[in-house]
Amino acid sequence: MRLYDVSFSTDSLRIRVALAEKGLADQVEFVETDVSSAAHDEAAFADIYPGGAVPILELDDGTFVSGVNAITEHLDNLDGSPVLTGATQKERALVQRMQRCAEQELLYALGSYFYYGTPGGSIALEAFQLPLWDGRAEWAALERERAVSGMHYFDGVLATQPYVAGDRFSMADITLWSALHVASSLGIDEPPGCESLRAWHSEMCQRPAIRIPA
Repeated sequence: MRLYDVSFSTDSLRIRVALAEKGLADQVEFVETDVSSAAHDEAAFADIYPGGAVPILELDDGTFVSGVNAITEHLDNLDGSPVLTGATQKERALVQRMQRCAEQELLYALGSYFYYGTPGGSIALEAFQLPLWDGRAEWAALERERAVSGMHYFDGVLATQPYVAGDRFSMADITLWSALHVASSLGIDEPPGCESLRAWHSEMCQRPAIRIPA
C-alpha cells in the first residue's frame, strides 16, 4: 500500500498513529506530498482525488481510499480483527459518534482559530491562511471558545469511562488526542478543572503508537 500524506497534517498524523497501533507501518510506503508548492493540486494528483486533499491510501490493486474514517476502517479490518473502529455494531456507532464530536467541537474549531486568529507559523502554513476580513478576530475568539468548551465536554465524558467511546481505546481517542496536540501547538492548554481530561491525555501520551507514530 502507498500513503500520500503531509507531515504537519493532523489527519495524516491520525492515520500514522492508527498504523502504529495496528503494527502495519511496514506494509505501507509513505509518499510526502509537498503542499507548499501546491503539488497536491496539480492535475496528476487531482486525478487521484478531486480537491487534492490528503491523506490518501493507495491499495495494492490501485484503488484509492481517501478520508480518515474510510482509511482507518480499511486498515482496521485488514486482519479481520478491528480494534480501533469498533468490533460490534454498537461499538462502531459509538466510535463514529465520539470521533465526529471530537472533530467538530475541537479539531474544526481549532482549525478555524488557526486560520483566522494566528499569523501562521511558517511559509508553508501561511499559504493556508485566509485573507483578512472584518470580524476575523471575533470569529477566531468564538472558535477558540468553542474548542475550550469541547474540552470541558470531554472532561465530563472521561470522568465516567476510561476511553472516549467507552471501555476500549479507539479512533475516537486518537482523534481527541490529535486535537489536544493541535491545541497545545496553538498555546491552548486544558482548562482548569479538567482533571479527567488531563489524566487521560497524560496516559495517551505514553502509548507507544502516539510517542512514535508510523
